[in-house]
Amino acid sequence: MANEQLQEAIDALKSTKVRMTPQRHAILEYLYNSMSHPTADEIYKALEGKFPNMSVATVYNNLRVFKDVGIVKELTYGDSSSRFDCVTTEHYHVICSDCGKIVDFHYPGLNEVETLAEHVTGFKVDNHRMEVYGTCPDCSQQTQH
Repeated sequence: MANEQLQEAIDALKSTKVRMTPQRHAILEYLYNSMSHPTADEIYKALEGKFPNMSVATVYNNLRVFKDVGIVKELTYGDSSSRFDCVTTEHYHVICSDCGKIVDFHYPGLNEVETLAEHVTGFKVDNHRMEVYGTCPDCSQQTQH
């Protein structure tokens, strides 16, 4: 599944005339194989052994390109560092208040919120964002010990 989505992302880049460099491919591949919604620094640290000449700026610049093309979303939750998520399907995030772990959560019925908001306010709604906060199982277990 991740390989198929990765190929679709590569095709989307090619269709916008973005050249596929080895670094771009590695960053995309890392994103599509990681379910952890990594920061740019985490991506950099994971790939620095494979690409010793790559800088953190290179990672940020490529993430910006991916975001502009629409294959990556930047997740900002008020802390200092953005996390990045591959755009696969519309979904929500459950975020651990202790460690910051982010897990995808699918619940298509919440799209009705946009329709209701339009109806009640007269706004033309473009999108919405919802986050759910709590304590992940790992942090809950540590607290109990």
